[in-house]
Amino acid sequence: MKGFKTCYQSEAAFRQEVWLAIFLLPLAFIFGKTGVEQVILIATVFLVLIVEILNSAIESVVDRIGDEYHVLSGAAKDMGSAAVWLSLMLLIITWLIILI
Repeated sequence: MKGFKTCYQSEAAFRQEVWLAIFLLPLAFIFGKTGVEQVILIATVFLVLIVEILNSAIESVVDRIGDEYHVLSGAAKDMGSAAVWLSLMLLIITWLIILI
């Protein structure tokens, strides 16, 4: 829970995604026609949160190492951000397929 609290306090993107989850999770139960659909909708929401926490952890470690720019540090941060973006795309596509 300490990691969850730290991420919520220090990462604006994570706070936004938590509020998105608070909005979407009840909708998963409303719009999911079967238990499987509900689980899939819920899983994509939690996947975004998990990936954002891991991305924040990567960024924290990179920032801890030093403030100067390094190609590998930039690449690590960019890859973490790409993972978050992919998880968000998966959420959007999954919700659209199930809801439409």
